[in-house]
Amino acid sequence: KHADIVLPATTSFERNDLTMTGDYSNQHLVPMKQVVPPRYEARNDFDVFAELSERWEKGGYARFTEGKSELQWLETFYNVARQRGASQQVELPPFAEFWQANQLIEMPENPDSERFIRFADFCRDPQAHPLKTASGKIEIFSQRIADYAYPDCPGHPMWLEPDEWQGNAEPEQLQVLSAHPAHRLHSQLNYSSLRELYAVANREPVTIHPDDAQARGIQDGDTVRLWNARGQILAGAVISEGIKPGVICIHEGAWPDLDLTADGICKNGAVNVLTKDLPSSRLGNGCAGNTALAWLEKYNGP
Repeated sequence: KHADIVLPATTSFERNDLTMTGDYSNQHLVPMKQVVPPRYEARNDFDVFAELSERWEKGGYARFTEGKSELQWLETFYNVARQRGASQQVELPPFAEFWQANQLIEMPENPDSERFIRFADFCRDPQAHPLKTASGKIEIFSQRIADYAYPDCPGHPMWLEPDEWQGNAEPEQLQVLSAHPAHRLHSQLNYSSLRELYAVANREPVTIHPDDAQARGIQDGDTVRLWNARGQILAGAVISEGIKPGVICIHEGAWPDLDLTADGICKNGAVNVLTKDLPSSRLGNGCAGNTALAWLEKYNGP
């Protein structure tokens, strides 16, 4: 929404590509063929950056593409995999045959993987095969981490009070969880037709326990307002026994739609408006934005 120029890219249905299946095994190699022409002004990432390269500097197109088309690059990548397969006694067909057949290739399972035991050498002889830790052992306590003296990350696992939780909530505040959505990948496909499957009152749904809903005069399908000191959002109420009293859940990834004429309220229910921007710890610096405290009420505005 804040971009001066938008370059729409094709979806996986509108371009040719290669893909692997199997979350961790990568056991299948699949020819991912274009199904439909690109819609409207969408272009492949390859073409977009090739054209940008030329606009940046004369001759940039040729240097970026190295004289190869989209399909020729796919063949190049495939041939790299084919060579690596041959070095492991896995024979892949020539690219033209693979592409024409339009069938996935199933990689043979490595018998060694069936017998794999993590840290087997260490278990057999810890002195000869130490781990890559300071002590060479499995560490429950780390002196190195303890020496950092980070108050939010001691040298051993322990419970630390969250920055915001039910234990320090103000009266009538609820704990907000921001789970992963089932119908999109984070914010991807937020405004696709899939939205019709889950949107409530044309907004991001928020799951509320019946006790919390009754106490606030909220019924299933109502538009509700969630707010705290950081901001406010609108959402559609889903009343369910499947959530704990005192807790509400709204999925992360909704696109922000801030109404700057109404104190910046997010009409689409982007939960990041409510969560704190803080790391999991000074050491890890991971995302800790999956919980917050907020108030909830039925919304009667426009």
